Amino acid sequence: MKSKKLVLGLALASALLLTACGGGSNTPTPGSGSSAAAEGAAGGTVRIIGPEYSHLDPAMGFDGGVTNFYRLVYRTLTTNSTEEGKSGEMRPDLATDLGTPSDGGKTWTFTLKDGIAFEDGTPITSAEVKFGVSRVFDPEVGIGSPWAKQLLDDGSGYQGPYIDKDKDFKAIETPDAKTVVFHLNKPFADFSSVAGQNTFAPFPVGTGAAGAFDAKPIASGPYKVDSYTRGGGMKLSRNEKWDAKTDTVRPAKPDNFEFLFGLDGATIDERMLAGQSGDQNAFQSGSIQPANVSRLQDPSVKDRAVRIDPICTTYMTMNTTKKPLDDLKVRQAINFAVDKVSVQTAGGGSQLAKFANTIMPPTMLGWVDYDAYPTPDNKGDAAKAKAMLAEAGFPDGIELTLDTRSGKNQGYAESVQQSLALAGVKVNLNVIDPATFYEVIGTTSQQHDLAVTGWCPDWASGQTFLPPILDGRNIMPKGNSNHAQLNDPVINKRMDEIAAMTDVAAANKAWGELDQQIMETAAPMVPLVYENNVQLRGSNIDPGVVGFNAGVDLVTLSLIDPGK
Repeated sequence: MKSKKLVLGLALASALLLTACGGGSNTPTPGSGSSAAAEGAAGGTVRIIGPEYSHLDPAMGFDGGVTNFYRLVYRTLTTNSTEEGKSGEMRPDLATDLGTPSDGGKTWTFTLKDGIAFEDGTPITSAEVKFGVSRVFDPEVGIGSPWAKQLLDDGSGYQGPYIDKDKDFKAIETPDAKTVVFHLNKPFADFSSVAGQNTFAPFPVGTGAAGAFDAKPIASGPYKVDSYTRGGGMKLSRNEKWDAKTDTVRPAKPDNFEFLFGLDGATIDERMLAGQSGDQNAFQSGSIQPANVSRLQDPSVKDRAVRIDPICTTYMTMNTTKKPLDDLKVRQAINFAVDKVSVQTAGGGSQLAKFANTIMPPTMLGWVDYDAYPTPDNKGDAAKAKAMLAEAGFPDGIELTLDTRSGKNQGYAESVQQSLALAGVKVNLNVIDPATFYEVIGTTSQQHDLAVTGWCPDWASGQTFLPPILDGRNIMPKGNSNHAQLNDPVINKRMDEIAAMTDVAAANKAWGELDQQIMETAAPMVPLVYENNVQLRGSNIDPGVVGFNAGVDLVTLSLIDPGK
């Protein structure tokens, strides 16, 4: 079990296990009905209607929606609980426990359960776990969660099993078929949570090259992919080789899942709001559109709405490597210019968004409530921003390009565009397909001046929020999550100091203070809103669900009457 002396930044009873770029876990609130997991009956087919997933390969996807999907198809060494009120706590998954640390927290040993197998019946051993994790070191594959790459980098320049076919990656040892030993490059108290990341899904040795898993995954979880059409849909059936006796986390009650992609948000809303018989077994994977929030008061709809409290921050990054954004005063001026009330309205008003002034959301442990760039009623101060730009040498204003994705974020971007125009900043929008958005802005050579994006912590520690998006040593050509490309030695050093703390309360407090320090001394972004999420369920979807990734955990979905 995890050593309590090594726990850093994790509230064991109330932590939120979250997944970055749009992920987190929380308990749905009524109008969503019961909060107990999967109270419905076994059997039947659940239909999921929502946005296209970025990647079916768990080494590549990292946005909240797809990490939720991964829980249906893949298993990892550990995973988050589906128990009511405990969705933030880690549970053993493929491993027998949460891992045993040694060498001051630099070495972690896991023992695999008996009876675990892939969809074809091939046993999952330590070799398959090692192979699955080592895939993330391939520069083309490992564009998802950065934790394995950061903590297991042994300095050898290893580039994964497809490129370095004959090189043994010594950061992971497999002394026998049941034992996996990870050698970290620094002590990390909460590696049990890291081992629950998607990148720790096992795969048969030698598989998955050339994007194979994006077309046809190899399942270790309760469901396998039967068919998948990009832009169309996907069908899952029960993985008969998954043994529920080895998996105490996933209720996995439906026999099948059917995913429908390719519909715009407005069309999805109309279907779910209508609640006709064809969609009584359907669940909306994305949030309702802002324009339809008022319709949630309809008595026929109200009880089918599932609300998730805000656990992520949506913000606009400023690329600090590009002129004139390399000037702190320019970045501060832009912070003063943004009308956050307008942004909130674009996001659907107070039911779907609360305006943000901090980098981390209020649900984070150690959160500090501050506003480094206050404006009257949070509506922006164009005059002050314009004066600051003039002081910085830009009396005639500046012109910038803003990367955004279609949908709600485009509404945010258009609101920002209007705010900045009043301060003399002309903003050109570059609208990117949601399926490729994070891949594009995560490629530093393709990133423009600004980007509307966001982050959700992987678990409830500032360690999983600030370093991934603001540590300059994490900047990489592809799969980059430091979209501000901030590389401040003072901030980097402070992150190391906090990470080395062993006192939980002190570390949490320090992360909150660093949040404020970053905004005051570097201003690499404009916090916009903390987003709520409202999803609609069909009338035959059992209301007993648990939250995950800023939405409902798909493995807790079930039907009231599987015969319908």
